[in-house]
Amino acid sequence: MLAGLGLVPSFAWLSFYLKKDTHPEPAYLIARVFFVAILLAPLAIVAQWIFSRLGSSVSAAFSTSDSILFFVVAAFIEEYVKYMAVKYTVLHNNEFDEPIDAMIYMIVAGLGFAAIENILVMFQAIDQGLVVALQIWSLRFAGATLLHALSSAIVGYFLAMSWFYSHHSKKLITIGLLLATFFHATFNIIILTHSASSLGIIYLIGLLVIMAMLISILFAKINKRALSTTSFS
Repeated sequence: MLAGLGLVPSFAWLSFYLKKDTHPEPAYLIARVFFVAILLAPLAIVAQWIFSRLGSSVSAAFSTSDSILFFVVAAFIEEYVKYMAVKYTVLHNNEFDEPIDAMIYMIVAGLGFAAIENILVMFQAIDQGLVVALQIWSLRFAGATLLHALSSAIVGYFLAMSWFYSHHSKKLITIGLLLATFFHATFNIIILTHSASSLGIIYLIGLLVIMAMLISILFAKINKRALSTTSFS
């Protein structure tokens, strides 16, 4: 039951964003990217743990600035792991044949990563009671799960642009990862610094709205570019 609840937010957002693709991707590839992202998630956990141990070896306790640095590094690690799920699963597949596919598959990877996070959180939260667990679940549905989808979509946009400018592909993907890290880390830092205030909730909602609007614009730009060209670089 808890595992099922953890999967629901990802499946709900997945259903929403798959509608953005006018030429739907094969279900088996969607499923493959989703579950590969789940399988790769432990890499992020291990890397984050190593970084936290390195930090604690320098200081017995993290200061606020140390915590912010950790969130930035942790966000980058997660964004890169999600990118790996796409890079090593479908990037060179023949079905990966449209610019918008990059955004779709990155969103799928983001939601796969979020799914395993949600499942782990649900198993931890249930000790606090069903009501608390459901409250946390609802917050993650509208917050962290959507964040993973949106931040991954940013990487997907720059991955798509790298097809048109292949000689700048590494730079473009790096820019995408850094921008995604910025939004992801900002979300987590707001939770760190304003978790108990209504102002923090306003900040989080505002950030997600801005990101959602940005992704909508990027989807439109990719579709427009795809219509104006008949071949990829």
